[in-house]
Amino acid sequence: MKRRNFLKIFSAAGVTPFVVNNTAFRPFANSKMARILGACDGVEDRTLVLIQLKGGNDGLNTLIPLPQYDAYANLRPTIRIAETELIQLDTTLPNDDQVGLHPALQSFKTMYDEGRACLVQGVGYQSMNQSHFKGTDLWMTGGDSTGANFNIGSGWMGRALQAIYPDVLGAPTTAMPDPLGIQVGDSNPALGFHTETEHQNAINLSGQDPAGFYSLVQTIGGAPIQNVPDTEQGEQLEYIMGVERSVSLYAQRITNVFNAGTNANTNYPANLGGQSLSSQLKTIARLISGGCKTKIFLCQLGGFDTHNAQVDAGGSTATGEHADLLQFLGESVKAFLDDLQMMGLADQVVACTFSEFGRCAKENGSDGTDHGTLSPMMLFGKNIKAGVMGTNVNLSNLTNDNQLQGVQHDYRQIFSTLLQDWLGADNQVLEQTMFEGYAKVGILDTDQVVSPDCYLNSGSVGIAEAQLRQRAMQVYPNPVRTNAQVTYEGKRSFEGRLTIHSLGGALVSGQSVPVSEGENVFFIDVSELTPGPYFVRLENKANGAGEVVKISVVR
Repeated sequence: MKRRNFLKIFSAAGVTPFVVNNTAFRPFANSKMARILGACDGVEDRTLVLIQLKGGNDGLNTLIPLPQYDAYANLRPTIRIAETELIQLDTTLPNDDQVGLHPALQSFKTMYDEGRACLVQGVGYQSMNQSHFKGTDLWMTGGDSTGANFNIGSGWMGRALQAIYPDVLGAPTTAMPDPLGIQVGDSNPALGFHTETEHQNAINLSGQDPAGFYSLVQTIGGAPIQNVPDTEQGEQLEYIMGVERSVSLYAQRITNVFNAGTNANTNYPANLGGQSLSSQLKTIARLISGGCKTKIFLCQLGGFDTHNAQVDAGGSTATGEHADLLQFLGESVKAFLDDLQMMGLADQVVACTFSEFGRCAKENGSDGTDHGTLSPMMLFGKNIKAGVMGTNVNLSNLTNDNQLQGVQHDYRQIFSTLLQDWLGADNQVLEQTMFEGYAKVGILDTDQVVSPDCYLNSGSVGIAEAQLRQRAMQVYPNPVRTNAQVTYEGKRSFEGRLTIHSLGGALVSGQSVPVSEGENVFFIDVSELTPGPYFVRLENKANGAGEVVKISVVR
């Protein structure tokens, strides 16, 4: 159920109480009560999946400006996609902004028509760096080519997560048992999760097997270095040791949520040669279904450095290395979204692609393209606002070396929008992420934009008190399929009643339970319940006081 529909259960005047097991709760009038009673409807369960297209995706053969097709064909006489083979994305767009998709992106077209995909035009930053390594570093750190932002020492994902969860210091807590970030499918730890402290709140999973499970990284081990030098090299050593410590602490939890999860969709595409995006997304879906609360997943698809053999020489330009990658990308993401939808988890996830740069507007004479500048970003999810943000690139306004120019969307606009409107980061978090001041863009369905009452930040009374109460009672896994474990840290002994309630407060089932001082463990059976949101409540029979946790039942 969407958050605003949930709010409609309560009267606008705030008079009618919400009743759980005959105990009245007054309608919430602030972020504290809104969060504790579930008005924020799963904001804390939301996840962002970032898909890095490594090598520099050719945006101009991905998204072709149809009104400028002649100029496009003149720039690319050998590698242009034939006009008869293009997929016209959306006939309702203005005439000047009609676009043709690469014919390998039929899956993207399907998701777009279903309202689950969006394209953002002209993404980059001023004076884009065309080095793979430095370009990637700038996107990962939230930097650009200016002196002030060219050598940022931490990643924007790490800064954001540390600002939202300042008490999570590289180790599981009761309120946040999962790593805040998980990198999948690349043995090299990403700079994006790097923080300014030794406490690493992200781990790296790599090494796929046929079942889709990723073994924990074991290749950065060895005895801890006792005397770390006070140098740049020392900082990197501290980072590596911090990652290893986090891996060890989170290993059992990752194993548990993976084993508790499943995949409903059996139609993921086979991996493309050495590229494993399909398996990466399949594993992420399984972790989420097992109750993993990780906020940001980072996965990757390589092979986009198409200096040559971008298209099949002598054959159709709609086939070749680039076509294979785009088809694999679209089919993998569609399988992932379908999997989440089948498991009732589609409302929790938004995915987004990015690449260190685009390609030169003019072909290079080797059936390929050289390093470039601007490129589109693709966004996916049930709650994405389908459409095309921005206008076609201007092929009449190129640099002297035939590069696209005229940034329409700074990439930090997209990431800051996802942080605040999707994950619920407040302005203080954006400031600490170094994303303050970037204008947000309308990439989400309006009713899915997080209300300021539901923002998460380190200084928020609402989230701090919500975390405190979560330390008393936890339900795992959540979402749950058949049986869930309820843990409760009792301050004293009492006779309790453990109940399940519908979203409207009606009693569904209940059992009497003895509660003792210290840790208590109970089990609830939800196998007969219709999939959807419910409340679990543990009540003290003597005084009616109780703890409430919202759960999702899925199949």
